[in-house]
Amino acid sequence: MELTAATTIRKPPPEVYAFWRDLGNLPTFMAHLEEVRATGDRTSHWVAVAPFGKDIEWDAEIVDETPGEKIGWRSTGNADVPNAGTVRFVPAPDGVSTEVQAVLTYDIPGGAAGKAVAKYFGEEPHQQLDDDLRRLKQVLETGEVVRSDGAPGGKRARKEFPQRPAQPLSDSELAKGADQ
Repeated sequence: MELTAATTIRKPPPEVYAFWRDLGNLPTFMAHLEEVRATGDRTSHWVAVAPFGKDIEWDAEIVDETPGEKIGWRSTGNADVPNAGTVRFVPAPDGVSTEVQAVLTYDIPGGAAGKAVAKYFGEEPHQQLDDDLRRLKQVLETGEVVRSDGAPGGKRARKEFPQRPAQPLSDSELAKGADQ
């Protein structure tokens, strides 16, 4: 599966790059990550929560890096979920902001069945990446993930309010709404 997402952050590219490059910062905005620990200059160990509350772990290495502009990585060894990705930090046309462009590829455990189960439990990967970048924007622009008084904080929110991409109502949903 390949995922792409982008957002514009009102901070200069070197600042956004530096925040992302400090891998320990990633769990502050990536909801599925529990921990990312640097194990060397270009290597790290990752722990994430998968559907059904199961932890998955893997090691990764940075394989392509241009300071201030791009970070490319891939999992190594026998990763629970083999993955790779690239994130680019492009100066925005306003001369102040950064366009963050992320591309992730990974093998979902269980193939099509695993993907269907993940969607059923609100773990839609495309929506997760969009949400992660939205939270990155909030953290860098405001210093925190913005939450309303009525919304739960932290990773608990994923369990209570699973998110999915918007989609049109089905015919039965439309008919049900007309009856009320």
